[in-house]
Amino acid sequence: MCAGPGGKAGLLADLLPADASLVAVEQHAHRARLVEAALRGTPGDVDVVVGDAGEVGGSFSRVLLDAPCSGLGVLRRRPESRWRRKVSDVPDLAALQRRLLNHALDVCEPGGVVAYVTCSPHLAETDLVVEDVLRARDDAVQEDAGALLPEVPESVDGLAIRFWPHRHDTDGMYLALLRKRR
Repeated sequence: MCAGPGGKAGLLADLLPADASLVAVEQHAHRARLVEAALRGTPGDVDVVVGDAGEVGGSFSRVLLDAPCSGLGVLRRRPESRWRRKVSDVPDLAALQRRLLNHALDVCEPGGVVAYVTCSPHLAETDLVVEDVLRARDDAVQEDAGALLPEVPESVDGLAIRFWPHRHDTDGMYLALLRKRR
């Protein structure tokens, strides 16, 4: 969900088991073309869909929601982005993130996993979104994302993972894993 420009979709396509398929959903056609370019030449069954991720239908065992966010975690690499967003944008972005995360859980199969990712460290776009969604639902739980990256223990923050530019020499990123109950 929210697959443009396609870096994460390309990585997932390269890791795709032979019996699996990948659907990459991107709302904007020009960004969907970037996803198609990133997926060109990757093995497996991949499909790029132009549409609102919050309306995608189907049933999926795994969902990666790369949520639209303020982008505060990429300021080091994209300093011009500080002029594209305002503090007043965060509440609307958080509402969109909650809507998309709820929909990701809706289309996730029981026993499946939703990865919620942002490139913002802002609590209103990370932990608070996850907490709000889980508080309103009884069909999902947060899993320990840190178990995925034992080689980077300093990235673990509770059950989530946080990368910081000054600590990890990467963009600022957040990852929470939510498992849909059976």
